[in-house]
Amino acid sequence: MRILKAAKERTEADRSRLRETVSGIIERVVRNGDQALIEYNEKFDGCKRQALRISEAEIKEAYEQVPAEDVEDIKAAANNLRAFAQAQRSTVGSLRDFSPSEGILLGHRVIPVDSCCCYVPGGGYPLYSTALMLGVPAKVAGVKRVAACSPVMKGTDRIHPKTLVAMDVAGIDEIYAVGGAQAIAAFSYGTDQIKPVDLIVGPGNSFVTEAKRQCYGKVGIDFVAGPSEVLVIADGKADPEVIAADLLAQSEHDREAKGLVVTTDEALGKTIEKAVKQQLETLDTRDIAADSWRDFGEILIAEDMDEAIAYANSYAPEHLEVNVSEGEDAVIEALNNYGSLFIGGNTAEVFGDYASGTNHTLPTLGAARYTGGVWVGTFLKTCTYQKMTKDAMMGIAPLVSRLAHGEGLAAHANAADIRMKKNQ
Repeated sequence: MRILKAAKERTEADRSRLRETVSGIIERVVRNGDQALIEYNEKFDGCKRQALRISEAEIKEAYEQVPAEDVEDIKAAANNLRAFAQAQRSTVGSLRDFSPSEGILLGHRVIPVDSCCCYVPGGGYPLYSTALMLGVPAKVAGVKRVAACSPVMKGTDRIHPKTLVAMDVAGIDEIYAVGGAQAIAAFSYGTDQIKPVDLIVGPGNSFVTEAKRQCYGKVGIDFVAGPSEVLVIADGKADPEVIAADLLAQSEHDREAKGLVVTTDEALGKTIEKAVKQQLETLDTRDIAADSWRDFGEILIAEDMDEAIAYANSYAPEHLEVNVSEGEDAVIEALNNYGSLFIGGNTAEVFGDYASGTNHTLPTLGAARYTGGVWVGTFLKTCTYQKMTKDAMMGIAPLVSRLAHGEGLAAHANAADIRMKKNQ
């Protein structure tokens, strides 16, 4: 593998100060509850609201502030997400009364969690698409209480109206004006205004991510995510301008985002680099995108497609685009580590970000080696059961007793032995 454009080494930053800061925030929320949330809202966002839950009147007002065509676009995206989530849900079913031997009945039920919180980032942009990505599959899964939270617009006491509309379209039951590590703490431990939940999902900044890490166990989480990333596998016939556009779409997320190309054609790699520079000149978000591309953009030249595939599987990117003219099916079959796969030049990663129907809340920093992204199954538990007849119990109890004695667990053995004695 040769390097045409190198990226800055992403070193493991000293996390001790972040851990300490987030730990202090969590402890303060646990100790002071709503008062801590209200004070953090004012400190970080200039928000002075006392009632953290968004009212029906505020949601109605949000619809009045968002152009009708934008509302329809949000609904159209939600429809695609919902249809795909429903199709996914139909693939996950109960297993009833499997019998490994006569008289033993085993199975599992697929049960939604009782409650969840969808964390929707605010930051520099109203990321209302994330409200759909989290709320829609939660509702399709059958979660009884779907809450959501988001930081307010700086200097106001309101969540962005498009975000509120998207949350409502997604079917979210409760919406709260709070963000940051303090929001994660509130939904993990509860306050007077916010009941705790069973599961927290959604992306966020380093403070949110660290809070999810620290609160995990008290509450379930989807995964711990880092900066966004895309890897493009391309051969010499791919369109360099299209690839450049996809790289910059990823780069504008933030200065830590990563766009990466692995190509078997050096000439294409050079043309992509030129196209990125040209498109940056007219990009409204070029300040962020240019920094991201300069520091973390990368173009690698593979000897052949096998090397490109091996690198992609090792990297395990959040988003993986495959743009090849020959052997597409074989390439796809060989790829096994990615958050979401985008096949062919027609399939932009941004389509998945917004409206095609798959989810954009995906694992980063190599986590795709062991997990996929948020989907309807994120909100489901597979819980086993078993039932035995008397004869089946008498048949298996001696085996269990011997195994328990082998581990030195006398009470375990007795739980089997006492049943045998009572039924002889």
